[in-house]
Amino acid sequence: MWKTYLGSLLTLALVIIAFPLNAADLATIQQRGELIVGVKDNLRPLGFRDGEGNLQGFEIEIARRLAQEILGDEGALLLQPVTNAERLSVVYSDKVDLTIARVSVTKARSRLVDFSPYYYLDGTGFVTKDPSLQQLADLSNRKIAVLFGSSTIPLIKYQLPNAELVGVESYQEALALLEAGEVTAFAGDTSVLTGWVQEYPQYRQLDVILGGEGLGVVLPRGLQYISLRQKVNSAIALWRQSGWLEERARYWGLK
Repeated sequence: MWKTYLGSLLTLALVIIAFPLNAADLATIQQRGELIVGVKDNLRPLGFRDGEGNLQGFEIEIARRLAQEILGDEGALLLQPVTNAERLSVVYSDKVDLTIARVSVTKARSRLVDFSPYYYLDGTGFVTKDPSLQQLADLSNRKIAVLFGSSTIPLIKYQLPNAELVGVESYQEALALLEAGEVTAFAGDTSVLTGWVQEYPQYRQLDVILGGEGLGVVLPRGLQYISLRQKVNSAIALWRQSGWLEERARYWGLK
């Protein structure tokens, strides 16, 4: 009986060692020699694939710079593409060490994960190809496409009470309405609209940004991750102070 009991304990211990229940802390990452980061691979200019299939973009550069800070080698990095629904869960389920995938810092999300200081301040912008639209007031009484359930809706209603908002399910549906002339503009996140204009150069962004939401690095919660958070947070603070973040954001076309 005791042999069976001890054998069961040994088996359980081996399972725990083989499949850790907690995300990797700084020491574990450094011992492993590789930083695993969840990123977007379809969101120009933050994280996307170039013509040869290589990942690039503003957030990809941040991931590489963090690998340099933590491991002394920007190539000691494994980039793991994630969907929007996975961006938090991959961190607290130990599939990645951290996520850099256009995640805005909110109180609700902060109950599940920790965040770094923001590396980019996003907001609500507008794209159009109507040359008569130059400023926010020009959108009054116009039809504006917006994603169903978007957090930008109350903001736009407040700023443009006379505008007619047309709900769409996707960016492609918004593009179809714009091309058909059924709406004059499309409202969305500035970072995403930057990629829109890069892909469809016949459109342009108005020089208008409403509101603001910080995009942060997603980190695991817990006292054992303090060293990792401090390393990431100090790096971002240094990059903001030196102007590196602003310079790279501008390089990728971000406002």
